Amino acid sequence: MPTRTRTVRRPSSLSRAAIASVMLATAVPRAAQPQPDYQRAEQFLTWNELRLVYADYLAPTWLKDGTRFWYRVTTPHGADFILVDPVTAKRTPLFDTGRLAAAISRAADSSYDATRLPFTDFRFANNGADEQHIEFNARRKRFTCNITQYSCTIGDTLPSLTPYVRSPDGKWEAFVRTYNLYVRPVGGGPETQLTADGVYLYAYGIVAPGPSAIRNRTVPRPTLQWAPDSRKIAVARHDQRGVEMIPLISMTPQRPRLYQYPYSLPGDSIVATVEIHIIDVATRSNVLVQAPAKTTTAVAGGAAADAGWTSVRWSDASDRLYYLRNDRAPKFFMLLAADAASGRSTPIVGDTSRTYAEMNLLSGGAPNWAVINKGAEVVWFSERDGWAHLYLYGGDGKLKTQITSGAWTVGTLLYVDPVGRWAYFTGRGHEPGRGPYRTHFYRSHLDGTGMELLTPENADHTISVAPSGKYFFDIYSVVDAPPVSVVRSMDGRLVLNLEKADVSKLLAIGWRHPEPFVVKARDGVTDLYGVMYKPSRFDSTRKYPVIDQIYPGPQTTSVPQFFVPTTHPGTNQATFGQVQALAELGFIVVQVDHFGGNLRSKAFHDAWYANMGDNGIADHVTAIKQLGTLHRYVDLDRVGIYGHSGGGFASTDAILSFPDFYKVAVSLSGNHDNRSYQAAWGEKYQGMLVRDTLRRTDNYENQVNYLKAKNLKGKLFLMHGDLDDNVHPANTIQMVNALIAANKSFDLLILPDRAHAIHQEPYVVRRTWDYFVRNLLGVEPPRDYEITAPPP
Repeated sequence: MPTRTRTVRRPSSLSRAAIASVMLATAVPRAAQPQPDYQRAEQFLTWNELRLVYADYLAPTWLKDGTRFWYRVTTPHGADFILVDPVTAKRTPLFDTGRLAAAISRAADSSYDATRLPFTDFRFANNGADEQHIEFNARRKRFTCNITQYSCTIGDTLPSLTPYVRSPDGKWEAFVRTYNLYVRPVGGGPETQLTADGVYLYAYGIVAPGPSAIRNRTVPRPTLQWAPDSRKIAVARHDQRGVEMIPLISMTPQRPRLYQYPYSLPGDSIVATVEIHIIDVATRSNVLVQAPAKTTTAVAGGAAADAGWTSVRWSDASDRLYYLRNDRAPKFFMLLAADAASGRSTPIVGDTSRTYAEMNLLSGGAPNWAVINKGAEVVWFSERDGWAHLYLYGGDGKLKTQITSGAWTVGTLLYVDPVGRWAYFTGRGHEPGRGPYRTHFYRSHLDGTGMELLTPENADHTISVAPSGKYFFDIYSVVDAPPVSVVRSMDGRLVLNLEKADVSKLLAIGWRHPEPFVVKARDGVTDLYGVMYKPSRFDSTRKYPVIDQIYPGPQTTSVPQFFVPTTHPGTNQATFGQVQALAELGFIVVQVDHFGGNLRSKAFHDAWYANMGDNGIADHVTAIKQLGTLHRYVDLDRVGIYGHSGGGFASTDAILSFPDFYKVAVSLSGNHDNRSYQAAWGEKYQGMLVRDTLRRTDNYENQVNYLKAKNLKGKLFLMHGDLDDNVHPANTIQMVNALIAANKSFDLLILPDRAHAIHQEPYVVRRTWDYFVRNLLGVEPPRDYEITAPPP
């Protein structure tokens, strides 16, 4: 076969110049791109922004009378503690912070001033009955301070700082030690051991600790409920026996240390379950509640997902225990009543779903049910008509009426007045023109008539109802207006204005609020809601690369409805911690919702049930393209994405599933294959694992990131902590293995001895900035810039 030759012509001097010109233009993309100012961007990290915001979020603590409350409010000189009496419509300082600081200093032989009190929370003495004395822990000591005479005493060293639950009469503290339940008198005295058969992996009140709990020496609050008469305790007994162990290794010691802890995966034959035991404090008798087996999301380092155990509630007479049960997945919830003496249980009402059943659309929200009128009636939550609503049942389990209805969703049932026949609850999407996500507070008659809006402001409202049921605390804001807090009567009338957040110092550094927008979803019909963050020195004549911040849920949405920055309890710092700072570097950062998110209709939430690989990314692509059409400054040729945890899973999925759209992705702690993540998560949203042995596949393959490794075109940066006992680092290592097999170039950072929450570590933040600046902005970042760690 003859050899084929090719003639190569030398370019003329003119053509060489032309080529050089083209090469120069290509080598210096966007030559007018300014150098990013890291020092200025650092000011816009949430932990720095919060130093410039005062009275941003208040958390009321209700007093023993059930009507008055106190709260802590940040101020330019530190923090004040305010007492509020809704009856007299007065707010007064609870104590003089300067005099109290002096009293603490004298007792502790240390130095404190009004700006640095050694506590942010406290309790009144004598179980709240003595309002002249407050108790708090500091420096492993228990302080008691008289806030009228301004004197303090220090008790002995705390036994072990073991968390306890105090009895309603204020006489006893219940706690767990060596897997068993104990009580001790408040104020000191002999301990009483109430159980003796608790063992490792089958303990009362706690689960086996994982690496994070062991290393941080943290002990969870025991999972238990005192009876109202303070004579009995309902306590969870977590059964993790037989659950397979999963290993993590700390590589930093001279001799690496192995940690093993129980961790169920989808398809495992044995998962953690929980029993309910009723313990009589006086006789130490132990009654096992005769309940159907309940699977739990108990994993190392924490108790059940329902940390406050609000799924278990005593009757007022302490003779019955009401509790929820659900199956593995879960596709049903059932409310039962147990006789406290015998443990025999009777089913009352239940709910089922083809996909997964919910008792509150809000992740971590208390389950929505209430037993009233001595068990004669039950207020119950259901999505049976396609929307989250409340229903009224008789104690015999027969439906009486639907309390709420319509194309909107009930949030949380906060109070039921059985005498006035009112249900009080939050809701979303009911008010025209306010979108589906802003939370308002409502009441409705139990017969389904006379529904009333109690919070008229067009804002997102966070509500706390007084235990007396006579008043409620309301703090409200929107993304472009800071929080305002008030007290209202239960008919919605304004009683007292409390605080309005001061953001003047934040505005002084050039901070600009995110801009809300509405676009269409992938179907071209459904509205999607989002916010856009721009640099403080935004120039509309420039083109800005886009960064998509994603957390796909499906148990939450990453789009804020309230003012950011804030210490609002709904603020996920993984989501909001650095969005404005990234924008400040020269990007447009967007957050947008998508099909599969919670808080809207059941159909919207179920959109990608059994296909978690969807992640809502198609909606993000559609949304960003619309923004590019609407705004000339949005550069659709330079789009990146990042996220943490589920967002790490989604950001990697995005650059592999849409490789021509997303050019850069940063993925933190991602659960890249939910077959390697905890069973309770995958089985709820993907379904029970079903293997096809003939085809050597299963129903989870559609969500596996590493099966798409061959699609990688852009720049991918994977980060994971090697002691992550939530999302095991195996998820990222499996992804790395597939990328190597596919001969793909990528970047990897394994952080030694770090657990799951690496997203707020300054080094990780800086490396994220560097990656986007270099690969999306096209500018070399400053070398080894050091971000100051957040204050403790």
